[in-house]
Amino acid sequence: MSKEKTSFVYVTYIRSTPEKVFEAITKPEIARRYWGHENVSDWKPGSTWEHVRANEQRTVQLVGKVIEVAPPTRLVITWADPSQAADPASTSRVTFDVAAYEEMVRLTVTHDELEAGSGMAKGIQQGWPIVLSSLKSLLETGHGIDVFAKPKAASSGSRS
Repeated sequence: MSKEKTSFVYVTYIRSTPEKVFEAITKPEIARRYWGHENVSDWKPGSTWEHVRANEQRTVQLVGKVIEVAPPTRLVITWADPSQAADPASTSRVTFDVAAYEEMVRLTVTHDELEAGSGMAKGIQQGWPIVLSSLKSLLETGHGIDVFAKPKAASSGSRS
């Protein structure tokens, strides 16, 4: 019996060009500045990609395959935890659609084929908004935001 699937869609508008947005997603040296990770691949259909933590350990936190590449408007990749990459049921898909929109770019990220209720589905619902906000900040101001920031406690003032 197949498990129920869900999807997550996030749209943001960025004062930038499609070329700069596409580069920010695919060039490791730019991605590390807003994501804290590098997306490493040759970006050819069928190639692998790795999401590598930008620190001394260089931990590979996500893996996948490049499905479709049409710079600077579209990138489609599969997405999986490295420990589950061999299981097609544990693999989801991310589509980056980059469109010129007057003096801006409309970036639509669609993360689908997710197992409903899974840890991955919950994680990306929190992760994509902060990562894409950081991407927007980097391209508009030259500075990303802290994607590893944690919510502050409401009343106690202590950090968890």
